[in-house]
Amino acid sequence: MRVAIIGNGISGTTAALTLINRCDCEVFLISDESPDFFSRTALMYVYMGHLRWKDIIVHSAASLRKKGIRIITDRVISISTADHTLHFSREPALGYDKLIIATGSVPNRLQIPGSELLGIRGLYSRQDLDYLENLSNTTTSAVIVGGGLIGIELAEMLKSRDIATTILVREKAYWHNVLPLEEAMMVGEHIQQHGIRVLYETSPKSFSGDDRGRVAAVHCSSGETVQCQFVGMTPGVSPNIAITHNTDIRTDKGIMVDAFLQTNQPDIYAIGDCAQLESPTDGRKAVEAVWYTGKMMGEIVGKNILGEGMPYNPGIWYNSAKFFDIEYQVYGTISNEATNGVESLFWQHESQAKSIRVNFHANTGEVIGFNLMGIRYRQALCEKWIREKYDIRTVLAHLEAANFDPELAPQFEQKLRDLFERRYGTKIEPKSRRGRDAFTILYKNR
Repeated sequence: MRVAIIGNGISGTTAALTLINRCDCEVFLISDESPDFFSRTALMYVYMGHLRWKDIIVHSAASLRKKGIRIITDRVISISTADHTLHFSREPALGYDKLIIATGSVPNRLQIPGSELLGIRGLYSRQDLDYLENLSNTTTSAVIVGGGLIGIELAEMLKSRDIATTILVREKAYWHNVLPLEEAMMVGEHIQQHGIRVLYETSPKSFSGDDRGRVAAVHCSSGETVQCQFVGMTPGVSPNIAITHNTDIRTDKGIMVDAFLQTNQPDIYAIGDCAQLESPTDGRKAVEAVWYTGKMMGEIVGKNILGEGMPYNPGIWYNSAKFFDIEYQVYGTISNEATNGVESLFWQHESQAKSIRVNFHANTGEVIGFNLMGIRYRQALCEKWIREKYDIRTVLAHLEAANFDPELAPQFEQKLRDLFERRYGTKIEPKSRRGRDAFTILYKNR
């Protein structure tokens, strides 16, 4: 059996390794970006000088070839679904028995006057990193369009080169389309404390350039004009489905797949950021552009191609990130706006960038989500509490067990219990300590 995989990110590479380790089949891994599988989230650290390019390579092309995976560094220009053939820009056509599309995401690009100017670019690929590096020595000021995770990474990168940076955010607080308002405001204040200017409820109307065709200014919806030599376009990403154009592969926002990650065409699968689930599980989105779901999809599609028939189930939502030096974790269901029937217990430190939020059903008391800023909780324990529908009172009594900040770091779980008592009139006594108690609770009755 010959399996062709378009895309060598976490999804595609995981699928290739799953297959080559389980069967005697031909596996072709195809990408025109880099022959190596590298950590995309670590691109910022190469730019900042913390890591070298070779340090962020997870699986080199040479190591994958040693395992028996065949590497093609070229661009697929078309898929012939009828005769199971891929056509390339340079390489000869390749026939396949099974095809996995793992083409990831593409940065959204605003179609406004001046967007074709030099110096306007996202940060997603190795080529984007090289582009920014080449411009950095002639850049003294920059504008970032979009207030998300890539935007904050790019702001930290530019600050490391002493490039004055302004972020334009459409919402009234930073990443408020995802974060509740209190956390969004905390993050925004923290960003500005690091010397980054943030303009809220503002978007670019047009760009103007210099006599060499390079961007020189951003003209904002607020009426302000910001001078710059680089614009980082980070208004989110979309599934990269261009390869499916002029085919009969069904698409919507992404490539439509069933529970087994198969498209509407025989022998063709889609995984990772480019895939859109026809019927996502409760509480999950049809398209989820995060690392761990891509890895999970890669493992499952490899097994399904080999006949195991395993449906994709991502489990309880989680994510983590950093806003400069604020660590962020979310487990379960946390909405950016108040939700009917859901209570939100929120505590924020009076002077430090730290907060704890626990969401629970108003009627049943069942805990449904945790949102943490600057404080770390154990994923396995939080997921157990959500999955097994623990009552908020029980969770608060044992909350220390979830905490895995450094041993001598201050704890704030009692603050949350005090808040609960003031709001609901119920006093809760702590029943767990940080450390080994977590394992007692986690593995109890297993």
